[in-house]
Amino acid sequence: MNGNRPTADMLRLRTEMWIKAQIRQCDIRVIPAVIVRRGDPDGGAVYLRLDRREEGCELLSRTYDANGQRIWYGPVGDGPLPPDRVDAYLAKQVDFDPDFWVIEIDDPARRYVPSENGI
Repeated sequence: MNGNRPTADMLRLRTEMWIKAQIRQCDIRVIPAVIVRRGDPDGGAVYLRLDRREEGCELLSRTYDANGQRIWYGPVGDGPLPPDRVDAYLAKQVDFDPDFWVIEIDDPARRYVPSENGI
């Protein structure tokens, strides 16, 4: 604590709460979304598996850019990929980080946009 002011780390939203907020946003927009892998409730990494149906799947992960801002990127590549390639990547990630989360979102119309604060 810096005086009486909370630090940025103290204000960080728990991963589980962020996930629940994303699921709720999808529910409100009538976009099917499910948690397919539960990770660490406080700080697990998050992967979004966006099902584009005939186009394939997109996989997004959060990271920081050079300015320290949170961004989303495709760890396997940009754009839709074959679902088995996305699934193989996630299966390998368990060896490196067993605490990650995966949300699968059925979004062929590309209506879902991840928010950072979950609101």
